[in-house]
Amino acid sequence: MNGEAGGAQGTDLVVLSLERWDDVWRRNQHLVAGLLQRDPGLRVLFVEPAVDPLHDLLRRRRPRLPRGLRDGPALPGVEPGRLRLFEPAKWLPRRLDHRVDQQLAAVTVRAARRAGFRSPLLWVNDPDGAAVLQATGWPALYDVTDDWLLADRSPAETARRAQAEAVLLERVREVVVCSPALARSKGSGRPVTLVPNAVDLAAYRTQQVRPGDLPAGPVALYVGTAHRDRLDVELCAATAQALSGVGHLVLVGPVALAPEDVHRLEAAGARLLGARPAVAVPGYLQHADVLLVPHVVTPFTDSLDPIKLYEYRAVGRPVVSTAVAGFRDAVDARTTVVDRTVFASAVVDRIRSSPAVVPGPGETPVPTWTDRVGQFAQVLARVAGGPGDGRPCG
Repeated sequence: MNGEAGGAQGTDLVVLSLERWDDVWRRNQHLVAGLLQRDPGLRVLFVEPAVDPLHDLLRRRRPRLPRGLRDGPALPGVEPGRLRLFEPAKWLPRRLDHRVDQQLAAVTVRAARRAGFRSPLLWVNDPDGAAVLQATGWPALYDVTDDWLLADRSPAETARRAQAEAVLLERVREVVVCSPALARSKGSGRPVTLVPNAVDLAAYRTQQVRPGDLPAGPVALYVGTAHRDRLDVELCAATAQALSGVGHLVLVGPVALAPEDVHRLEAAGARLLGARPAVAVPGYLQHADVLLVPHVVTPFTDSLDPIKLYEYRAVGRPVVSTAVAGFRDAVDARTTVVDRTVFASAVVDRIRSSPAVVPGPGETPVPTWTDRVGQFAQVLARVAGGPGDGRPCG
């Protein structure tokens, strides 16, 4: 567990993430940053998803090349060098090279060795990371944030993911899940620990100026990645049309939609602003007239614990949501859960009603990432203390 450069008491941690480390902070970044701030002896190698230059070329996009091993960004209270990032490349599709995952595992191990990590702990968020566990035997945890076995994917990809997850559930020392639905499904055959999502409450309760790219007039706002796994594109288009002359539908977050979906939304009057830095997101939420959750209701979305559930609660604006996990059980009077058939009219009605009240000191507490970091630190301590066959990097 101790790295060569980490000191006698230092802990090294390799994180296999489903997302890159960028300005749009998600669960992994909040937890990793908090753990680094909490433990001055911790070092982290954050492994990002592999870039796929051939796939980019086939989609007529400029190919992204791997950035390899590099220093992470500066974090408050964290000495430089304690966070390293590694971005590998997948040069061929799995249908042409069945050893892709083993090759990615090998370059990940080499990156850990170059970073000075000898016998690290392993945190797997991406199920494909099972190959790293099989190659190393490092003491590991599996943090399940999405049930990809329920997502709309090809049978071959679903089968591959299922095989990888079976390895993880059998061999890791700890399994962490973010939602009660995942606790039921992944905990049917072994113990799991529930660590839900949270929010940086201070950031969302500190008033910000209205962002300059919000349109004038009433705004119905969605914050999150625009992807058909979650977003009901047809419902968003209908809502944007219903708001014509009343307000504007605005989507803030990375856009992972097909060009025809983007065109459909824009033609209906929706504004897609794209990704915004995490520090800027509270300002968009604070100045929205109503916050939206126009999600599809599927077994996949039922497995989630949406981070926006906590962000929306923190700013105290009215919410209109489809009946998705988290929101459908809300007891907050500000939250309206409706069927998709009346979603657009409910949004219009909410915009026309009285403005929301900003939360005061008497509001129901909202869990913070500091709370979750403490829970995760306990899990990591159990991983480090358990029996295992972890082998050094080299």
